[in-house]
Amino acid sequence: MVRYYFEDLKFQYNSRRFNNAWLRKVAENENCRLGDINIIFCSDPYLLNINLQYLGHDYYTDIITFDYSVKPVVSGDLFISVDSVRDNAAFYKVGFEEELHRVIVHGLLHLIGYDDHTDSDIAVMRSKENSSLELRKSMLLG
Repeated sequence: MVRYYFEDLKFQYNSRRFNNAWLRKVAENENCRLGDINIIFCSDPYLLNINLQYLGHDYYTDIITFDYSVKPVVSGDLFISVDSVRDNAAFYKVGFEEELHRVIVHGLLHLIGYDDHTDSDIAVMRSKENSSLELRKSMLLG
């Protein structure tokens, strides 16, 4: 089950039911299934504090993923900075929603087992993100 939380900011996310179906399909395509996934929308300062407290990193990021998966069931917490997603959308010249969904699926892909530490990992992750976003578009079109 996917649950949505909002910390220290006013933010509305209205696509929950559709998003859940999409994430379920992404997981199924990777021979996994969704367990308990918490998506926590927050601000840059909130996520920076988590980055410092739990990872020892003193920098801003758009997402931090905590993985509690027992494969093939994927479970975890996705902390997403709405501030950073907004900034990244402007930087990459894409819509906010597209960037938000890229970040959400990026977190899910981490739970599934993909990484982004090397150039080849990053290339695979980006390809998986792109195909997942295409899947989302095709699901929207019915």
